[in-house]
Amino acid sequence: MQAWRVHENGEPGAVMRLERTERPTPGDGQVLLRVRAANINFPDALLCRGQYQVRPPLPFTPGVEICGETPDGRRVIANPALPHGGFAEYAVADAAALLPAPEALDDAEAAALHIGYQTGWFGLHRRARLEAGETLLVHAAAGGVGSAAVQLGKAAGATVIGVVGGADKAAVARDLGCDVVVDRRGEDVVAAVKEATGGRGADVIYDPVGGQAYAQSAKVVAFEGRIVVVGFASGSIPSPALNHALVKNYSILGLHWGLYNTKNPKLVQHCHEQLTGLAARGAIRPLVSERVPLEEAAAAVQRVADGLTTGRVAVVPTLENGAAA
Repeated sequence: MQAWRVHENGEPGAVMRLERTERPTPGDGQVLLRVRAANINFPDALLCRGQYQVRPPLPFTPGVEICGETPDGRRVIANPALPHGGFAEYAVADAAALLPAPEALDDAEAAALHIGYQTGWFGLHRRARLEAGETLLVHAAAGGVGSAAVQLGKAAGATVIGVVGGADKAAVARDLGCDVVVDRRGEDVVAAVKEATGGRGADVIYDPVGGQAYAQSAKVVAFEGRIVVVGFASGSIPSPALNHALVKNYSILGLHWGLYNTKNPKLVQHCHEQLTGLAARGAIRPLVSERVPLEEAAAAVQRVADGLTTGRVAVVPTLENGAAA
């Protein structure tokens, strides 16, 4: 089979190599999956750089989220078991963690439903307890993680403010359903959010960016507001001033979605059922901006790493017989 492999850490475009290799052999409790589509996530770039919290042995195949097909023909969503990741024609995954792919979504959309939407659901509902009528502020609202949070916020009945970087991404955020869009490249984010909320600020802030975005969040969070820390795509990890959280009476909530897979896997299943229902009635639909062949995966991962994409980019392998996976 063909698979992208990383033999040394570095930038994805430089260290990912497309090679011919043997199909992976499933271990105990694992299953071999034919990859129908693999969604690109920012952690794939961090894996290539050696900066992710999980460091698989070299060489490894990145790709942490797929829609695959089981040997008995079932279409499933899975997180491949590294080092045999999803940027390949075949991957392996834990059989107990497989989730049925929603019938309402195609392969690329189904591959993109898992990590970003589960993170959004847990962040907004489990951690922040977002309520209908509240104001939700989403940083990087046109990106893969942010676009999921926007759709989930709208589905929950919130007023959604999206912060983006650039006119193209602003257009995407509006199409996603943002009630207010703030272009950080040409607008003062703090002033714009305060104006949009009548000076009150946002009840819930969803931050996958960190750095300057977090500093802005602390200035616009409402009384009894909640800032959900999801990641640090900016590369800068902020150091919150806890005295500020005290005097403004707001909460800072961390979210590491992967922990639920071991700490409370039943909640992951429950979340998937909720997401499947939302997809079935059209309340959410992953924004897949690009579908690229396996041969273009390294360049696509690099574009995601560089912040040049909107929504999700999916890798769709073509098997040796010419059929799309």
